[in-house]
Order: sequence, then structure tokens, then C-alpha cells
Amino acid sequence: MKKILLYTLAIFLTGGMISSCSEDKLGDSIFDTNPPARTEFDNWLLRNYVKEYNIDFKYRLEDIEANMSYNHIPAEVEKSKKLAKIIKYLWLESYDEMFDKTGVNKDFMRTYAPKVILLIGSSAINPSSSTEILGSAEEGIKVVLYKVNSIDPTDVEMLNEYYFETMHHEFAHILHQKKSYPTEYNQISAADYSSTGWQNRTELQAWKLGFVTPYAGMQPQEDFVEVIANYLVKPDGFWENMLANAGTEGAAKIQTKFDMAKEWLMASWSIDIEELRTIIIRRSENIDSILNEKMTDNE
Repeated sequence: MKKILLYTLAIFLTGGMISSCSEDKLGDSIFDTNPPARTEFDNWLLRNYVKEYNIDFKYRLEDIEANMSYNHIPAEVEKSKKLAKIIKYLWLESYDEMFDKTGVNKDFMRTYAPKVILLIGSSAINPSSSTEILGSAEEGIKVVLYKVNSIDPTDVEMLNEYYFETMHHEFAHILHQKKSYPTEYNQISAADYSSTGWQNRTELQAWKLGFVTPYAGMQPQEDFVEVIANYLVKPDGFWENMLANAGTEGAAKIQTKFDMAKEWLMASWSIDIEELRTIIIRRSENIDSILNEKMTDNE
């Protein structure tokens, strides 16, 4: 009898609560539920990144997207506009132009480019090593670029160091994660990789060990993508000077690594790295022309 009474009372109370809740009317939300108005820049990004390349170009700082273990400063809008134009012209369209000439893989960048590009206005300093992080990639989906507020569109060397070497570096990671490069590559400098020791090497010391940069000496995968990225962005004469100063053994290792990377890019992706570099260098000399183009809402 007690159980029946308890159940009856519970049902009665629950029904009352449901009835009471159903009659209550919620007030207006204290939050703005209207979608944010799209700016001229937002519409330009919609046309030139989302619709054209299926890439979400994020210049507003979102804590869900950024690594909040660092103190970040949002990217300035005007600086973001400049970098958005330059990335499209110097990175995405460089690959497009190369594939247009060969007639293969015309949708390459629309298929394999990262789906999110996130801009951060400030640097990111690694607290454990005090090294400056120039960029990062997450599982082939997102590339993060830092120090956007320091951009100088007239300084190609600076653009390459802080943005495009990073873009090519991270993109090469995306590609080799989809199609592995030859494992023989890992043995060329096997004795000289060091996860922390690379930070204490000068550029010349790295060259003599067969690495194109000190960072390339961290591990084989970083070595592989550093060869590709540095070949694509360094000015004429850099590669020859590096080989000349690397010594016989160091130069031989660097050349072997480049030859393997070049062959892998062509066999796996139909990418002619020498033709791609030629296009990038030529486009680097014409950046001013695209920066002066206006962003309009006209389709």
C-alpha cells in the first residue's frame, strides 16, 4: 500500500511540474541571436576561399580554434586582408598555374589544401624551449599562421620566413601523411637527428650535417618537408651557396634528399617542384599588383 501511495504521489507531483512548466513563458534572450552582418571582406572570403577552394579563412580570434596555452593577440583586419590576398595569389594559385600547364590534378588544391586557415596577430612562444612558433597544422585540416600584425607586404623575404615557408612546410606534411615518402630517406642522416639538440646548431653546422636548416635536424619528417619548403621559397643563389658551404659530405646528403623529394612529389602528386618554384619566384615579384585590387561584393 505504501509503495502504491508513493508512486501515485510521484506521478501527481511530476504531472504538476510538467503542467506548470508548459504554462511558463520565457522572456527575450539576453544574447544577440541575429547572425552577424557580413563585411565586404567576409564576402570576398566567401567567394575566393569558401566557394573557390572550400577553405574557411578565419581572421577573427576564436578561442575554440586557437591554442589557449599561449597569450594571443587578434589579427588586425587590414593586415588580414593583405595576407588573404597574398596567400591566394602566391600559394593557392601557384599550384593552380602549375597544374593548368600539365592538364592534370586541376582540383588538387581544392581537394588537399587544409580546410581551415587561422590567423593570429601575435607570435606564439613555446614555454618549454622559448622558441618562436611560426605556424602549425592539425591533422591536415587546419593551418595556423602567427605574427600577422607584423606583416610587411613589400618584404618578400619576411613573407617567406613567417608565412610561406610555413605554408609549404605544413602542406608537405599533409601530403606525406596521405602518401608516404620512401623510408630510405630516414637513413641518410639517421645518426644526426636530435629532438632538442637541433636548437644549438648554427645554420652552417646544420648544412655540414646535411640539413637545410637547423630545425630539419629534429626528425626525418621535419627534414623532408624542410627540404621542399626551403627549395620553393629561397631566393636565387641560396641553394648553390648552401651546397658550396656544406662541405662534400653535407652537400651530398642535401642533394640526395632533394632528389628523393623531387622524385616523390612527381611520382605521387604530379608536382614538378622546379616548375612550381619558378612560378612562385615570378609571382613574388608582382605582389603589389594584387594588393591594389579592390574587394567588392559583386559576383
